[in-house]
Amino acid sequence: MQRKQLRFDTNFDVVAGNARAQAAVMVLAPGRTTGGPDNRHRGSDQWLYVVSGEGTAIVEGRQHALSNGVVLLIERGEAHEIRNGDDAPLETLNFYVPPAYSRDGDELPAGKA
Repeated sequence: MQRKQLRFDTNFDVVAGNARAQAAVMVLAPGRTTGGPDNRHRGSDQWLYVVSGEGTAIVEGRQHALSNGVVLLIERGEAHEIRNGDDAPLETLNFYVPPAYSRDGDELPAGKA
């Protein structure tokens, strides 16, 4: 069992995980973006849950509005970008299945949990 008190005070932080999945918090400052047309997780699905703030997810070229309580599934291999178009931070909780990042925060090769 793992338990963690979440803090949304860093840009991106893997906060918990095991061999099958991992959780990370992400905070985008107003006007900031992450990802882009070449950003994809080749070996992991990403579930993104918006804790607070507003923004836009661009997944495979299609825009999706993000706001409090929205959950978005970005499937493995889909190109994606997250944008904060609000005047407040965009805070998200993300789950990667299987894990997408090493303990050092480096992206894992596809299928290498």
